[in-house]
Amino acid sequence: MITLTRAEEQIMQVIWKLDKAFLKEIIDELPNPKPHNNTVATIIKILTEKEFVGLKVFGRMHQYYPLVGKDAYSKNSMKRLVKGYFEGNFSNAVSCMVKENDLSIDDLELLLKQLKKIKN
Repeated sequence: MITLTRAEEQIMQVIWKLDKAFLKEIIDELPNPKPHNNTVATIIKILTEKEFVGLKVFGRMHQYYPLVGKDAYSKNSMKRLVKGYFEGNFSNAVSCMVKENDLSIDDLELLLKQLKKIKN
């Protein structure tokens, strides 16, 4: 799967949230200061070319929708992160989060319960 830029990911987050949206709706969801309409339209065009976003044409208006799901992209991004920074070892990634106090014992216990549920 292709990696997206930060700006592309920001637009995808909005499209995933809205599921279907016109350009104005996407811009309305973006934080201030809002990028120019042409900037957002260009990013959406790139996302369409990368086959992350599809579109339906309604006269002169385009409605955009995701072709790649948020879960699929998140899973791929996590694998890429672990491979690039933790030698492909998820245990190393979790250990790093524990050391940085980003994961508590309760978080780890919840994670363990979820893993046991998946395995059964």
